[in-house]
Amino acid sequence: MTFLPIVARELGVAARKRSTFWLRVVAALVAVVIGSGCLMLTKAGLFGMSSIGRVLFGALTWISVAAALSAGLFFTSDCLSEEKREGTLGFLFLTDLRGYDVAGGKLLATSIRGFYALLAILPILAVTLLMGGVAGAQFWKTSLTLLNAMFCSLAAGLFVSAISRDSQKALAATLFLLLLFIFGGPLGDAILAVMKKGSFSPVLSLSSPGYVFRIAGSWGRTNYWIGLLVTQVIAWLLFGLACALIPRTWQEKAATPSGSDTGRAYAWKYGGARRRMKLRSKLVSHNPVLWLACRERWQSLGLWTITILAGVGFALLASFPLPQGAWMAWSYIGSFCTLVLYLLVASQACRFFVEARRSGLTELLLVAPLEEKQIVRGQWRALLRMFGLPILLLLGLNLTASVFSQISMQRMASSITTASSVSPVTNAGITSTTGSNSGTTTVTTSTNTVVVVSPGLRVSGPLKYTNPIGPIFTAIAASVSAAANLVALCWFGMWMGMTSKSNNLATLKTIIFVQIIPWFVISFGSMMGAALVIMPRLFKNGLASTNQTSTWVNQMMAWFPFVIAALATIMSLAKDAGFIIWSRRRLYFSFREQASRTLGPAQFVARSFLSPPIPPPPVIAAQP
Repeated sequence: MTFLPIVARELGVAARKRSTFWLRVVAALVAVVIGSGCLMLTKAGLFGMSSIGRVLFGALTWISVAAALSAGLFFTSDCLSEEKREGTLGFLFLTDLRGYDVAGGKLLATSIRGFYALLAILPILAVTLLMGGVAGAQFWKTSLTLLNAMFCSLAAGLFVSAISRDSQKALAATLFLLLLFIFGGPLGDAILAVMKKGSFSPVLSLSSPGYVFRIAGSWGRTNYWIGLLVTQVIAWLLFGLACALIPRTWQEKAATPSGSDTGRAYAWKYGGARRRMKLRSKLVSHNPVLWLACRERWQSLGLWTITILAGVGFALLASFPLPQGAWMAWSYIGSFCTLVLYLLVASQACRFFVEARRSGLTELLLVAPLEEKQIVRGQWRALLRMFGLPILLLLGLNLTASVFSQISMQRMASSITTASSVSPVTNAGITSTTGSNSGTTTVTTSTNTVVVVSPGLRVSGPLKYTNPIGPIFTAIAASVSAAANLVALCWFGMWMGMTSKSNNLATLKTIIFVQIIPWFVISFGSMMGAALVIMPRLFKNGLASTNQTSTWVNQMMAWFPFVIAALATIMSLAKDAGFIIWSRRRLYFSFREQASRTLGPAQFVARSFLSPPIPPPPVIAAQP
């Protein structure tokens, strides 16, 4: 008997897939584009030549660790639960296969694509060793940490998939487990440090793959190897639990008896009898698809819970006199919550059509007196009904908090004093601090005003950091872009639900095409556009010594981030408009065609009718 037969079969199937080849090609191309962009930004003067290796290494590693930690969400969180829903997992256990055969096969089959993609990035990452600023030990430790983070994420998703059956619930549970896995340890150590009024001591943090990645490039003695061992033990424990649970959880539970659908699970999912009757009588007459997509309420309740918690946190920050850094921390938390919101909306937008095609509901809707536009609009109105109001409240809170965060950041920048070697400048009341690595110059005036400029520029006069117009503009631009991104995710997600085999695959495509790839393009394009507009004039006029020119240089440097925000907002809105228009057109005019492609029996019957008739047998004349 072949050792681990499922592993051998799944690896063979995964190796022959086109996505396995194209994923590593795309990963290598993305790394090359990022490296080329960093070189172009260095040529434009935004980075110093001595720091380009460190900047490129940091950009590639942070993007890689984010992709590695999210691998479990899209690759393994639904690999076993999908087999349960299709009823094929039980046939495997009718043989002499064990849980580790099935779990190991699924783990390797889903991880080979991510592993190849990560392996394709490492040669580009190694080029930073030749650029300087990156040590060999830092490169090898970080590479090992990236593999560790991917395995931890895949093991967490496999464990959740072993105990789940619904794809969206498995995705949400995997996200929660990964957040606990990554941030639970550092957050616990921070709480203990505050309670004991001491310094941060990494004890629980050693169980976090994110913290292990953070200390991989640190100099001196660290707990890197201990943290790597601890995270590996936790990941293998999750994998072992998945192997032990999958033979015992593949059976479907007994169905609820007829007339007793008022249980707790059913009421939690659909609400009480009065709520169901009221919702049906209100929505069915307008659009049956709207009622079908709005029946489940747990997604809306989850989003309302996040909104209420965010409102409570905002009220606490606004009520108590906290340090200025608290609002800056809110900006990071708000950005992370926005990413989670993108994931939730994309998953819900894809889910209805994926499940409708799998269960045969699409065929019933197409033979009903409903047009394709009515079906699509019903799903769109359902998304607005479930997520519209809480998303507006979250965006409003994030807008207000972003304004406070920007003002707090500017006030902290205005209070920075010189930090390293000080050399006098000819202008009175100004000291200059020159960084040894970045090639930049930090100028501090007598009013404690700081600006970082490129070498050769002499700046005088105060910069007005506390002007609220800039922060308000930046916050409004970010909120408008986030709202447009959500609308684009909804429309493109509905189309991906019509063209994908699973909900996780449709969600992954939606996030990659609408958010991830355009984010790289928009970030690079906005920075290059602002640099091409401002930096040449800044270098040309910044070498003069007159006060008028120096004041003009100050104004140009102060407007630089706002020009980047304006360009990024314009490009983001144009991108979202393109995705919305294209997706609506495809859904309105190609819905029936795309749905008919998934009807296997109809295609078989059509081919049988179109096949040529069988010719009659030849007539053999009788011999006389």
